[in-house]
Amino acid sequence: MRHAFLYFVLLLPVVAAPAAAEPDRMRLPSGLSPGETARVVSVIDGDTVALESGREVRLVGIQAPKLPLGRRGFRAWPLAKTAKAALERLAQGRRVRLHYGGRRMDRHRRHLAHLQDLETGRWIQGRLLADGMARVYTFRDNRAAASEMLALERRARTARRGIWALRYYRLRTPEDVHRDIGSFQLVEGQIADVAVRRGKTFINFGADWRTDFTVVLRGRDRRLFAKAGLDPSAWKGRRVRVRGWVSSYNGPMIDATHPEQIELLGMPR
Repeated sequence: MRHAFLYFVLLLPVVAAPAAAEPDRMRLPSGLSPGETARVVSVIDGDTVALESGREVRLVGIQAPKLPLGRRGFRAWPLAKTAKAALERLAQGRRVRLHYGGRRMDRHRRHLAHLQDLETGRWIQGRLLADGMARVYTFRDNRAAASEMLALERRARTARRGIWALRYYRLRTPEDVHRDIGSFQLVEGQIADVAVRRGKTFINFGADWRTDFTVVLRGRDRRLFAKAGLDPSAWKGRRVRVRGWVSSYNGPMIDATHPEQIELLGMPR
């Protein structure tokens, strides 16, 4: 009987701690400027840490699920605690180097930096994106390493890792994004038309510009697209993926301030 029990136990599947979603070759992308080194003494949420100097660092280029952090009436986003725990495993107590690719400080006096673990060389933003613990979240004045980050996010989303397994973070369509006013979303769809009015470029995703989803490029932002060799006025019929905060102006709208917010996916099939 004892031998039979042992045989049964050996046949049971081994339950191990979850491994990293991809081999940990998360090396820092080129083109970033190395800055100071410091020890991380605490993790505030899934994309913010505190250093031994008392300064805080906002991990630039990503957005992890948000915790309330004292904000009244704010409900934690799904997997917010999981994302914080993931960053704790990567950074808590470790010595890191800050790397910069744009604006270095935000209005809250937090450093805006990419973090590199000095012991392993690991790029912490890259690891979080690969494991599905964050989305790419760039700014007009902080766009460095966007292509590398978008590629990592894309693979995690395809594999439905982390946040990408939840409907809360799913890709929106131009038809259903009206439910998401006031939130950060990724919207994927086909451009119906492009119009230029009073120096603004309106990328429309439906027949009625008064109610349908629209992406707006303002004059100075359009110049960034031109500098990158992109001409949005020629995008009619293209499928794209747009990311940004959804506001309400003649229907749901996203302001595109820099090219990295819009991924060109191809012509319709």
